[in-house]
Amino acid sequence: MSVKQGLLVTADAEVFRGRSVGVSGVVTGEVVFNTAMTGYQEIITDPSYAGQVVVLTTSHVGNYGSVEYDDQSPKVYARSLVTRSMSRMTSSWRSTEPFDEYLGRHGVVALSDIDTRRLTRHIRESGSMPVAVGVDVDEDELVSLAATTPPIEGQDLVSGVSTEQLYRSNTGGRAVGHVVAYDFGIKKDILRCMNRRGLDVTVVPASTSATEALALAPDAVFLSNGPGDPEPLTGPVEAIRGLLGETPVFGVCLGHQLLGLALGARTFKLPFGHHGGNHPVRRLSDGSVEITSQNHGF
Repeated sequence: MSVKQGLLVTADAEVFRGRSVGVSGVVTGEVVFNTAMTGYQEIITDPSYAGQVVVLTTSHVGNYGSVEYDDQSPKVYARSLVTRSMSRMTSSWRSTEPFDEYLGRHGVVALSDIDTRRLTRHIRESGSMPVAVGVDVDEDELVSLAATTPPIEGQDLVSGVSTEQLYRSNTGGRAVGHVVAYDFGIKKDILRCMNRRGLDVTVVPASTSATEALALAPDAVFLSNGPGDPEPLTGPVEAIRGLLGETPVFGVCLGHQLLGLALGARTFKLPFGHHGGNHPVRRLSDGSVEITSQNHGF
């Protein structure tokens, strides 16, 4: 099988060359790098990566193949995946499909043999920015696309990932509590974790009002992860304000930021965000340091 050339071009006209390990085509999005050493399938199916081109800094990707259980949603939400080296061999008892075949089946424009170290340095020095990724396409076309792709700030990406209908994720046994979860791009593992702890979960669309959520008689309301800029999401912020003082409210990722906005805080764009499973965080109260999983650009 012939090798197809792939290109990634940044908004400031830096060109990175590699080979295709997915489908042919052209995509655009905001480029970010993720420092996790495993979890590539979970990363690209996380709705929080909608609108983004994900660069994996780990040197080898695809070694343990793919398995449907690890999908965090029914589809791949990342616009594209960029790697240094895509493994041609799979070694895992769990694997049901090589990862490059998984990428092709899901219609992902993906690249390997990219100098991800140089690309990551460029993102660190110049910030996350729009890029164009293409396979068997003219370089000048990608330069033009990258330069004209709008930034992620100000875009409402949640409307493209949230559920349209209420649904339930229950323990299957005797529940110790009932949580209403706002779906701003919720991951399957979050629901699994709640169910394992004895919580029945009712997942509601991002557009659900406070009155509608409270009518479901929750013991608490959870605000999920999700993609993009929290500031344009005025509807969810208003709903959260209506929930405060009525029921316990907690959130992660985008949900945590929306809770902050509802309480009067402000958000701002980080130069290149925090994406990965190995970010140290110091607890100021006692000086201890914990290694945390982070995924946010604001």
